[in-house]
Amino acid sequence: MSTGRFVRLAESDRAGVRLFADGQAIDALEGDTLLVALLGHLGALRQSEFGDGARAGFCLMGACQDCWVWTEDGERLRACTTVVRAGLRIVTRQPEATWPALG
Repeated sequence: MSTGRFVRLAESDRAGVRLFADGQAIDALEGDTLLVALLGHLGALRQSEFGDGARAGFCLMGACQDCWVWTEDGERLRACTTVVRAGLRIVTRQPEATWPALG
């Protein structure tokens, strides 16, 4: 059962795609953006790095910088413009920065 902010009303016949957010399996549909998948299942996109509030994206078109999420490997992605793909592993909190060792 979905507890998210978005409710799918149409296009439910597309192929399913399984991805992971914070270790939790999420089922989306082929062609969905990460924003749709995450808001549809988690209820929020990420936690604000500037306070304790949950974020849900703002402009929905890749201009506002509010929908950043990260892969488990640390790659930063815009959730509103990134299409889901099978096996994608997302974290909703910014990973700790690691700096290369000085030689």
